[in-house]
Amino acid sequence: MTLQALPAGATRVWQTTGHAIDLQQVRVMGIVNVTPDSFSDGGQHAQAAAAVAHCEALLKEGAHILDIGGESTRPGAPSVSADEEWARVAPVLSAALSMGVPVSIDTWKPEVMQRALDVGVDIVNDVRALQAPGALATVATHGRCGVCLMHMQGMPATMQVAPNYADVVDEVANFLRGRRDVVEAAGVARDRIVLDPGIGFGKTVDHNLALLQQQARLHELDCPLLVGWSRKSTLGAITGRPVSERLVPSVAAALASVHRGARIVRVHDVAATVDALAVWRAAGLV
Repeated sequence: MTLQALPAGATRVWQTTGHAIDLQQVRVMGIVNVTPDSFSDGGQHAQAAAAVAHCEALLKEGAHILDIGGESTRPGAPSVSADEEWARVAPVLSAALSMGVPVSIDTWKPEVMQRALDVGVDIVNDVRALQAPGALATVATHGRCGVCLMHMQGMPATMQVAPNYADVVDEVANFLRGRRDVVEAAGVARDRIVLDPGIGFGKTVDHNLALLQQQARLHELDCPLLVGWSRKSTLGAITGRPVSERLVPSVAAALASVHRGARIVRVHDVAATVDALAVWRAAGLV
């Protein structure tokens, strides 16, 4: 599926605090985990200097957006306090905001959202889709920031215990539609919103594959899709590869999601993803 096949009403610019992100071109969001316990790179960038260096490296590799998070959302992950989360990300955000690209804060806590927006962050990327008390008001009163609303069944600590759906695609689509409508009703313009089906967040291998195979159904929501398959356990289940050997499966999954209409892919391996998209672009596939 190419961009021309997307719904006529779908926005092709993502409005954020300081950037209008042109989605005519697929955008690569580079992951910066400032955490000791993320599932694939926990601890590598837990220190601010290492995280800032990682931001710089991702931009050299071709990342269009930096997504910075201070709390792991891997299955079974414990929560941390808002103060601890902010202490982890604050110096990294400060540095990243001088690098000339949109900067996203990956958090569900309104206190962290507010502090990040106060220093100029462009995007709030929320795995809970602004459902935490105060989160929606924080984004709605800002007036300019972009937001990514993600679907998750349960919470990270328990989400993979027994995921269950009658029809995963319908339920994810209905949830995202409902959250989109609530967020719009609070005053957030449609062109500030992108949606994420939440691959691996309260879903089995079969659920994740159904969302990929039937991803086109999510375009009925008339919002751009952001999709994150990078290094996920479903890729390990398919290939038998450990996390450290999932680069090729991750790129393949990113291309498959783009083929079915995703406009932003959230990845660890930026250079390989950018190169793969360049080949597809040269071949007229995206």
